[in-house]
Amino acid sequence: MLFLRSTGLTAASLALLLSVCGSAEAQMAHSKSSGLIATLHAEGPARDRAEALKLYGRFIGDWDTQVVTYTPDGVRHEGQGEIHFGWILEGRAIQDVWMIPRRKDRRPDAPSLPVAGNWYGTTIRVYDPDLDAWRIYWIDPATNAYRQQIGRKQGVDIVQEGTTESGALSRWTFTEITPQSFHWKGEVSTDRGGSWRLVVEVFARSTRTHITARVAQ
Repeated sequence: MLFLRSTGLTAASLALLLSVCGSAEAQMAHSKSSGLIATLHAEGPARDRAEALKLYGRFIGDWDTQVVTYTPDGVRHEGQGEIHFGWILEGRAIQDVWMIPRRKDRRPDAPSLPVAGNWYGTTIRVYDPDLDAWRIYWIDPATNAYRQQIGRKQGVDIVQEGTTESGALSRWTFTEITPQSFHWKGEVSTDRGGSWRLVVEVFARSTRTHITARVAQ
């Protein structure tokens, strides 16, 4: 309920305010049913590049994560999170959401994981046939962190390389990849690649593994 005291609001002003509020609510309700999710989502990879898309396509699904961070002086911190991968844009790209802590544990007063912060960000991964590599865009408004990288297969791993806002080099690696798990490492170099410091590790396990185990029991 809106209470009017000595605010100087006239009846006409109040009517305009209520009209604007009503319009904003209507726009929000419309956005929820705008068809964006259905338009963005794809059922599978685009046929014209399906083979190349397998590099990240193997991660499609849901993952529980154990996150480990390291301060510059080597102090270790741990937290839990989750990741969700899916096909988008007619199957020509992959989008994933990474979060710390897990969604069920998120609240405004949740303690922040040292070094990393509490992620709620998304990655857009697009295969570029001209580069024969992946363009990677990380966007996390929750921690105000943004990265652009180029990702490629290197041996049995996937390595993404880019530059931070400070000019340091960043290297993010998917390693120890199996159908049920993977190990992700975030590293930084301040001497142009002469040495690398491990900042964040993510140990991910597919939730499909948990479901299968429960069914087997």
